[in-house]
Amino acid sequence: MVDDDPPLQWSEMPECGRCNATALRRAMRRVSLIYDSYIAQCGLKTTQRSILGYISRAGAPTMGELADELVLCRSALTHNLAPLERDGLVTVNTDPKNKRVRLVRLTPKGLEKLKESTLLWQAAQDRFESAFGAGEAKKLRAVLNGIGRMNF
Repeated sequence: MVDDDPPLQWSEMPECGRCNATALRRAMRRVSLIYDSYIAQCGLKTTQRSILGYISRAGAPTMGELADELVLCRSALTHNLAPLERDGLVTVNTDPKNKRVRLVRLTPKGLEKLKESTLLWQAAQDRFESAFGAGEAKKLRAVLNGIGRMNF
């Protein structure tokens, strides 16, 4: 909107429920509430478990690789890693081969926390799939993973 444009009138607003971003965010909040209620029992948030899981699968990703995979800017990634590093679940160190690169690694304590959270995550997963349907959940993941890989 340019400063001298008149404000939109209500009659010009898109119909309710047509905004993809709003629908995705609303669904994400609803699903996150389920997963967070289970995973909180081990002291993690769903986002933290996701970060630990990716690091575990990747081995020692760079900050850039981790940010790209999680679709986060570097400052948001740093903000999300801070409590994990403070609690001794991850380390962030300079790559000995390239001093400009920082590597993120799971600590033994982080691996234990990830294992502890797995049963809780599975319970949340089962609850969601029970309500939504396992087949529908699989289709939903395929669509969402496709969107996550798109570069708009």
